[in-house]
Amino acid sequence: MSLEIILLIIAVVVLIYLSFHFAGILLSPTSQQNLQNQVCFKGEASEACFSVELAKTEAERDKGLMNRTELGKNKGMLFIFDKEGVYPFWMKNTLIPLDMIWIKESPSAGASTELSRMSSGQVVFISQDVQPCKSLVCPIINPSAKAKYVLEINAGISGKTGIKLGDEVKINIVN
Repeated sequence: MSLEIILLIIAVVVLIYLSFHFAGILLSPTSQQNLQNQVCFKGEASEACFSVELAKTEAERDKGLMNRTELGKNKGMLFIFDKEGVYPFWMKNTLIPLDMIWIKESPSAGASTELSRMSSGQVVFISQDVQPCKSLVCPIINPSAKAKYVLEINAGISGKTGIKLGDEVKINIVN
């Protein structure tokens, strides 16, 4: 074999490897989740969107934002429950102050495709500027309404953006 053919074969193998490597990174669930899961609010005084991590399983919901030292700007964590209910929260081992927003799913909640799920809802309860708990026994934030979702964002953001009870919410979740 000539040197040109050997170099061509090596170049093709490297190109195939790099294509699969970068496709894996771009299509990984973590990359898709961080780029596309979004919660948006629209009300008389507010319009704000947040890129969200998801807490869908019991273990993910139990851990939540525990032991994190920061949460990026316009970022949050969306807790998703199997059915609507009254879901109390607390700040045990949570190191950053948060705003917590309980969201009731609209009865005609949106379209679902193989790649994404759109839901709509309404803000039913807000707990603002909830501080980290440094004691063994932490206070419980008990909402006064049923919800299917709870969004945690940096403290003060719900007030700054004007999010209030009754605001419309659009949720886009990528599988």
